[in-house]
Amino acid sequence: MKVLITGGHITPALAIMDELKDCDVVIVGRKHALSADISDSLEYKEVTNRGLRFIDLKAGRLTRVLTLESLVNALKIPFGFVSALTILMKEKPDVVLTFGGYIALPVAAAAHILKIPILTHEQTIRPGSANGYIGRLAKKIFISFPASKHYFPADKTIVTGNPVRNEVSTVVDKIKNFKKTQPVLYITGGSTGSHDINSLIFEILPELLKKYTVIHQTGASTEFMDYDKSSVFKNDNYFPFTHIESNLIGFVYSVADLVISRGGANTVFELLATLKPSIVIPLPWSAFNEQQKHAEFLRSLGVAETFDQSHTGAELMSLIETTIGSLDKYQKNFDTIDQHYGSQNSAKQIAKEVMETAKNATGS
Repeated sequence: MKVLITGGHITPALAIMDELKDCDVVIVGRKHALSADISDSLEYKEVTNRGLRFIDLKAGRLTRVLTLESLVNALKIPFGFVSALTILMKEKPDVVLTFGGYIALPVAAAAHILKIPILTHEQTIRPGSANGYIGRLAKKIFISFPASKHYFPADKTIVTGNPVRNEVSTVVDKIKNFKKTQPVLYITGGSTGSHDINSLIFEILPELLKKYTVIHQTGASTEFMDYDKSSVFKNDNYFPFTHIESNLIGFVYSVADLVISRGGANTVFELLATLKPSIVIPLPWSAFNEQQKHAEFLRSLGVAETFDQSHTGAELMSLIETTIGSLDKYQKNFDTIDQHYGSQNSAKQIAKEVMETAKNATGS
């Protein structure tokens, strides 16, 4: 059976791919994370590293701000739909599994026209407009948070949690020359990195490196060149990366004492799965303020603090010191959390539903 996977959230998709070992899996996504960037996206690297086929789809999107770029993006919408239709007619998948975002929308619309069953997963507490529409077309809707239930039809909505990659809790490879002689900070801006977080960290990095070992995922943006800037801070306790590849992510989480990150759903569930205290710096313009909600969710559980990126590096430094000094408190709070959050059983549950849907579609 053939499964076509698409959407803007690559991390849970990777977890599902690893469970679909007996299926022919093809992925439709973005080869480049940003239209202005020439660097390969994390999703392209991770998918091709697994030996799976990746099809680049150039799709348009609507944004809330009217600019020349947004107008150009809007004009790409019909071309994206035609491209998606062409891909599906050629690939002939038995089922389409989507993970939200503007990339998934034309694929789901084309699948609906071709009468290919659609399943979708919603990561965030409040679904975006793309997944709101895809939910109407889908046979089943998987959600991460119980609070998302009222956004979708009850008869086809299943609370699964968010799929977490097996690599997150498995040490495969280690960072070369890494020695843990002091507390370790893992700083990440998500799959594409965060220039705003990087700028805050660069401001205080010399001070941080006096007390901490820092693993820093900068992203690979050719616009801001943050990874190149990180090379200025040569230090045996500083380990910058454009991306943390799957073979290293388990090691990074295993040694990290504190994670400083954005508030995307993937990161939230990885923090819960690995029991890591964190300082969450929400993306201010995330859709429906979702990252702020995710950050507040973690803080309500007593396992994280939140930080506004408009504040200074000195203020972030102060919060890091305070949080590091209270790690025992955060670790105790993890013991009180419902452990279905971040459970790797989520990937198995969704993969089972995908295979059953594909079998029903083929009659096998």
